[in-house]
Amino acid sequence: MMKSIRLSKHSQGYSSRRGFTLDEVINAIHKSTWKPVKLGVNCFECSEEYPFNSDWNGKYYKTKRVRPIFEERDLEIMVITVYTYYY
Repeated sequence: MMKSIRLSKHSQGYSSRRGFTLDEVINAIHKSTWKPVKLGVNCFECSEEYPFNSDWNGKYYKTKRVRPIFEERDLEIMVITVYTYYY
């Protein structure tokens, strides 16, 4: 059984500002390798690259990398924040 993935209010608030979608975050968590982070017990990060081929903040980028930081809980995965990188 896959755990549900939920965005914190913080990460929801940054979705449009940083340019990521919930589907991209879910895909990254399901398909990428998790690496521990020093935020607390059961906290991880992962990242996934996506073709972008579009403008972001007035500049053209070919690729977008989405890097969620999240906590694995008993019944769900809580996404704390999400970083995006364009190149």
